[in-house]
Amino acid sequence: MSSAQKIAIIGGGAAGFFAAIAAKQHWPDASVCILEKSNKFLAKVKISGGGRCNITHDSPDINELSKAYPRGSTQLRKAFHQFSATDTVQWFESRGIPLKIYPDGCIFPLANDSQVIIDCFLNTCKQLGVKLHTQQHISKIDVNCENVSIHNNDEMQTFDHIIICAGGHPKRSSLHWLETIGLEIVEPRPSLFTFNMPKNPICELMGTVVPNATVKIEGTKLSGQGPLLVTHWGMSGPAVLLLSAWGARLLADKNYQFAILVNWLDQKKEEALRQDLLHTISAHGAKKLSNWNPTPLTNRLWNHLLERAEISSDLRWAEIGKKALNKLINTLLNDRFEVQGKTTFKEEFVTAGGVSLSEIDFQTMKSKKFPRLSFAGEVLDIDGITGGFNFQAAWTTGFIAGKHALSYSI
Repeated sequence: MSSAQKIAIIGGGAAGFFAAIAAKQHWPDASVCILEKSNKFLAKVKISGGGRCNITHDSPDINELSKAYPRGSTQLRKAFHQFSATDTVQWFESRGIPLKIYPDGCIFPLANDSQVIIDCFLNTCKQLGVKLHTQQHISKIDVNCENVSIHNNDEMQTFDHIIICAGGHPKRSSLHWLETIGLEIVEPRPSLFTFNMPKNPICELMGTVVPNATVKIEGTKLSGQGPLLVTHWGMSGPAVLLLSAWGARLLADKNYQFAILVNWLDQKKEEALRQDLLHTISAHGAKKLSNWNPTPLTNRLWNHLLERAEISSDLRWAEIGKKALNKLINTLLNDRFEVQGKTTFKEEFVTAGGVSLSEIDFQTMKSKKFPRLSFAGEVLDIDGITGGFNFQAAWTTGFIAGKHALSYSI
């Protein structure tokens, strides 16, 4: 292979750095560079996970791992055989970054600081000789059988191969430069967002956490399970974020105006709860409802739900009638809220949409139409639920793109 061969990575985020490192390791004689449009690299890595960087999820089973992706699960199931979550753990630990697995399966650096991940990437690129460039504004690319040219800061540069890791974009217009060369673009839509409930009294309980709840979109089969957080604008937490990911396109079509049904007691069924409450009435009938909370919910939330059910907290358990009991059960298991809008974490936004997966050969991450172009990361129509899955998709697709960058079957 001639040392003149050049590989460019467009995008200096998670997928971009992983692709560049893999490219240089598999094609050591090639010149590899990263072209980042902003003035800093790895900005999303820096702030992810509250600045701790949830690098992946403890999912050694590839079939289980692939189920965490509302879009891209089938394609990633094949890709994970080349680079899995287990490979991610080994990759970072072999570079001197100890990791910690938390009870929920999330994996973070033991240092609990995303900077150790950033330093690892920057140092590895320096050791390998990967060139790093910021403020590179790509406006157009030209592809032919022999090379790829990019129009960058009013200049044109030619490369043997380009790996596009441009990240997710909330607007289709941001991907126009890819659409103009004939690539199919799936309309971008936000994923992983919280639910806004303006002026709903539940917001007065901001900061309240329910460790296990189930949230459903009314009129659909979509549901999310896990911790639920009440915020000053509505609801958040893994249960809501999970639901927002699986319902990303449906909720966009509804213009984010919909209703949710909350089971505050996880997946508790009506008959089981009824028996629990009848036992409470029998055993603690002389006590006021406000003083005897038979649920795992906080007393603050318990009293709020009594108010929502229009039941006096001064009522004694022995005095609760059948009608009030039924209303309490319904409130605990099927509490209805109107959602009027969403809040996305602007710095950590995740999108459904991007380059259509039908355009990509997932054995190599190359474009089926343009073999001198590869794609990795969120620029593709791939997104995962919360828990380290989006980074895993970035590592996997970036690794494969770099590994196969200069291998051609044409």
